[in-house]
Amino acid sequence: MANLIDLKINKIIIFIILLILVLLFFYNLEGGVSETMSKIQGKKVLMIIASHDFRDEELFKPRELFIKEGMEVVLASSSLETSRGMLGGTAKPDILISEAKAEEFDVIVFVGGMGSSEYWDDPVAREIVKKAVSLDRLICAICIAPVTLANAGILEGKKATVFPSEANKLKNKGAIYTGKDVEVDGNIITAKGPQAASEFGKTIIRILTEKLK
Repeated sequence: MANLIDLKINKIIIFIILLILVLLFFYNLEGGVSETMSKIQGKKVLMIIASHDFRDEELFKPRELFIKEGMEVVLASSSLETSRGMLGGTAKPDILISEAKAEEFDVIVFVGGMGSSEYWDDPVAREIVKKAVSLDRLICAICIAPVTLANAGILEGKKATVFPSEANKLKNKGAIYTGKDVEVDGNIITAKGPQAASEFGKTIIRILTEKLK
């Protein structure tokens, strides 16, 4: 009888220990997430979209990730009219790109899609890019939008990626084209296309979090 009681007590002790370990695991996990979120919560992201034909995934997937982290997302475009994406999604810009001030944001993101070529040689976009670099902000672009960064002169000697059809445009401006889905070089984050949209958003969050340590 005594042995049976001891066995039951041992089982109860083991169960309690395992329960404590599980609770500690989830407590630490939750704490880690909260710590990460608290660092970037309230940080501002400027996402610049084309007035038409932006690439849906390249806007919606990163934006969803940013919002989940408690970041404030502001959409800018060359028009305040509702923009339609290449896959039919719509987005209403909050401000005109001409009203955007790089110093008010922690991250600048140029969303890709066929329409984003409107910013390749746009003087307002170029000024935002240069100002963001001078202020040590994260400057990011996906799909064909990295051409805007290249034409602004900030990719010379930097590793970068872009939609393959535009690789030569980056190389001609002195960029080190890697062809990766997502490339990071200092404060510059570039991505290849819609298939990399989620990784692009996650990378931006990771790099911003590291900057704030």
